[in-house]
Amino acid sequence: MDERLKKQMDFALEIDKEKNIFRQTHLSGYGRNENDAEHAWHMSIMAYLLKEYANEEVDIARVMIMCLIHDIVEIDAGDTYAYDEEGLKTQKAREDAAKERIFSLLPADQKEELIAIFDEFEACETPESKFAHSMDNIQPLMLNNSNNGADWKAHGVDAKTVYGRHIKTKLGSEKLYELADEILKENIKKGNLNGS
Repeated sequence: MDERLKKQMDFALEIDKEKNIFRQTHLSGYGRNENDAEHAWHMSIMAYLLKEYANEEVDIARVMIMCLIHDIVEIDAGDTYAYDEEGLKTQKAREDAAKERIFSLLPADQKEELIAIFDEFEACETPESKFAHSMDNIQPLMLNNSNNGADWKAHGVDAKTVYGRHIKTKLGSEKLYELADEILKENIKKGNLNGS
């Protein structure tokens, strides 16, 4: 096997570890915790299906690759729950170190390309990254809604905090933000989410 192919295969095997990183979000029907790879796959397909709701024209292939790679760094950095204030303080440093190690397994040109896509997602400034963030927010919201807000309740998360996260949903898709608003209002009404 030549060196380039060996590096690509080493990376492909390394990212298999993403299947072992479990998130706080549960599968629909309040099944087991979802893993990072399932989350990435799910939001990638959702991006393709929901592309018509992006605020701006997007390169959907770029959005989908962002969705697929955005949590690879959690192989080293671990999952940081969206509403964990302490964990969020160190998230960037942990993820930057992981990004360097994991993407360095690739040939230099592909390392550079994927780090650029990862950094674009993190910056949330392009139409593609904004829409990818909409997917990153709406996918767990959909699952939590299907589970009667069980994950919000388990972590004592309030509506104000969830709405704060969905500011990025609105940047990528006004329509999906409207959907998030409907879902949140319904969960406040049901008592699944503290409205204060």
